[in-house]
Amino acid sequence: MGDELNRAEATLPKLLRRNVQLYGERVALREKKLGIWQRTSWVEYLGHVRDCALGLRELGLCPGDKVSVLGDNCPEWLYADLAAQSSSAVTVGIYPTDVAPQVKYVLENSHSVFVVCKDQEQVDKVLEVEGDLPLLKGIIVIDMKGLRKYRNPKIISFAELERIGRSVHEREPDLFDQMVDATRADDVAILVYTSGTTGAPKGAMITHRNMISMIAGLSQVLPFTDTDSFVSALPLCHVAERMFSLIFPMYAGCTVNFAESVYTLQDDLREISPTAFLSVPRIWEKMHSGIAIKIKDAFFLKRWIYALMMPVGRRVALLKLEGNRVPLLWRALNGLGYLLLFRALRNKLGLLDARILVSGAAPLSPDLQIFYHSIGLPVRECFGMTESTGISLMPRTHEIRSGVCGRPIPGIELKLADDGEILLRGEPIFAGYYGRPDATAEVFEDGWLKTGDVGILEHDGQVRIVDRKKDLIITAGGKNIAPSEIENKLKFSPFIKEAVIIGDRRKYLTALIQLETDNVADWAQDHGIAYTTYKSLAENDRVRELIQGEVDNVNKDLARVETIKKFTILTKELDQDDEELTATMKVRRSIIEKKFKDLIDRMY
Repeated sequence: MGDELNRAEATLPKLLRRNVQLYGERVALREKKLGIWQRTSWVEYLGHVRDCALGLRELGLCPGDKVSVLGDNCPEWLYADLAAQSSSAVTVGIYPTDVAPQVKYVLENSHSVFVVCKDQEQVDKVLEVEGDLPLLKGIIVIDMKGLRKYRNPKIISFAELERIGRSVHEREPDLFDQMVDATRADDVAILVYTSGTTGAPKGAMITHRNMISMIAGLSQVLPFTDTDSFVSALPLCHVAERMFSLIFPMYAGCTVNFAESVYTLQDDLREISPTAFLSVPRIWEKMHSGIAIKIKDAFFLKRWIYALMMPVGRRVALLKLEGNRVPLLWRALNGLGYLLLFRALRNKLGLLDARILVSGAAPLSPDLQIFYHSIGLPVRECFGMTESTGISLMPRTHEIRSGVCGRPIPGIELKLADDGEILLRGEPIFAGYYGRPDATAEVFEDGWLKTGDVGILEHDGQVRIVDRKKDLIITAGGKNIAPSEIENKLKFSPFIKEAVIIGDRRKYLTALIQLETDNVADWAQDHGIAYTTYKSLAENDRVRELIQGEVDNVNKDLARVETIKKFTILTKELDQDDEELTATMKVRRSIIEKKFKDLIDRMY
């Protein structure tokens, strides 16, 4: 961050204003509409935020009020976010996949007075529960398609909001700057609702100082520059995506690209070829799974090259991950592998130019990390949480090793409790849960944030995450087992989408398994197996034999007490709407164990 802005007084709106001075007409945002990439400069970015902020003020937004944003990622999401912050108000993100009761919970719990909706689908959710939201003053809609006949007086288009703001700016040209000047580093800027794997989600209050101190520390570990570009892929209401699509670009001047949809992400990645990509393990798993299946279906020469070159890439990757020097011969062979295979695979993934690759939000399978390093994509695993404003641990470029999450970023202190729980302290740690002083008190101990994750300190100061404290399994024989390690090994299979290990207080481990539908369906077709639905696949004996083979392969590398003795293939896909998954696709383990209790009991 340049000398022109004192970090102690910095806020995101002040950084946006600084970026206009630094970058002017340079591209800040790109959005793909109807197959064409539309560009927004830093000057235009500020103009949208200003008009939106002044429009909200005219409609009655006051400092300290809450503005919720409900919808898929788009530039208007960011405009609304920064507009609220510029008004000394607070932005609240809502997952676009949330159903009406969940939307009501966040709007009600946060005391939101405005909600910005992407389209008719999201507006309908709000209207369904509007009668229970007496504080709600307005529903601002980005895409008005299908809403022409709606007569609710609270509905206003985003374009009209900006038009109101422009008229205010013409009348009071200095007002917006005065509003931005009034923002303070210790103001709560955003409420980020936890994913709620246990209990109702809580709104984490994150200040400007939290965000800027976190990103200032992270920037000393990740070598970002103002020429870097990201793809906005995760929901913006998730702290990780907010960090890479909003906080880092405000701090470092990077460009953000919005994909046309989640279904076109792979194609959009190839068109953009970003220099940096952050994602969750589920996306990394899906990308690997796609390659594994395509290679199986490829003609002989491609399969032969893959079989020949991947062991070379793996050997080089393991040497690097273990901190060893790569001999000249292996470097030469790896260079040949790049020409024959790795370059094409990276290009297929849309990550040919990517130099900064990060996996977060859940544990990444070591096998998966080694695969990406084998093809020249140095994916590094980080650790963080909403309550620490995103990333707290990140390996430096020369420190990337399989299964470890690095050391604390500058500005974060770490220690381990007696039971191994990771405790954090520092400026990036959040201000507490909104309206929940009881829950805030529970998560702090003598000024240290209790993360709920158990870790091990390695010899070089890096941290290895064992598992969530509440998820650790203690078998009837007293053996402690981290289920996520085994689950990740299972999910490395292209045929397994989700795995839930069971075994707490029991004699042996079992697993509930969800099929990777598309890949198993393709396999079934290749083997002449008739099926109609996911359930018919799950109940097929030959599919069970296929999964048994995948389980047996995993068991070979496990200690006897860790092996999976029995498994059941779920006859339904786990779903967020059924409260089995969080919005970030993490399994709600306690709900799964209750819902499928009969299936689990049968395995014992």
